[in-house]
Amino acid sequence: MKKILVIEDEPEMRRNIATLLRYHDYVPVSAENGRQGIDAARRELPDLILCDVMMPEMDGYGVLQALQADATLARIPFIFLTAKGEKDDLRSGMNLGADDYLTKPVANADLVRAIETRLRRSEQHAKRDFKPDFSSAGPLLKLGLTPRAAEALLWLAQGKTNSEIAAILGITESTVKKHVQEMFDKLGVETRSAAAVRALEALH
Repeated sequence: MKKILVIEDEPEMRRNIATLLRYHDYVPVSAENGRQGIDAARRELPDLILCDVMMPEMDGYGVLQALQADATLARIPFIFLTAKGEKDDLRSGMNLGADDYLTKPVANADLVRAIETRLRRSEQHAKRDFKPDFSSAGPLLKLGLTPRAAEALLWLAQGKTNSEIAAILGITESTVKKHVQEMFDKLGVETRSAAAVRALEALH
């Protein structure tokens, strides 16, 4: 069974998430602050990490930076749990290398779906020994895209929706749609999944 680390300082939410994970046949490991979370990640080597942003001891951004600096932990899928008021900080969190974000209170179905999606993608990459480098959109410029469209494709390839890309890049959703259309035209594809495949090939 897949092991999931939950780093969350609110006891009730931590318990509720752990109960939900057990119900869906995951093995939950809990930590009540960022420093304990890093220790647990090194000790348990979880398959995925769910992490709150605002916590005592160390916030979620500090946790992610510490994990990214450790080669054995850097590729573990990482999902931020954010309060609505923290969405302005979303871009900085995603730019650090988070795989996804969910806004609290999160619906159980949305949480489970996000976990399943990230685990599935991680398994696919592992099977093919396929490790795309999402740290820069630079390689995507070789596909003939404008810098902004290349940034949008970088996030599209990580499974982000248009609204999420808009939030991350600080632009409107209609502008994202224009960038997506530019991707389709330049890459000669008709679907987001086809565009993502081209991006992953370029980032490999």
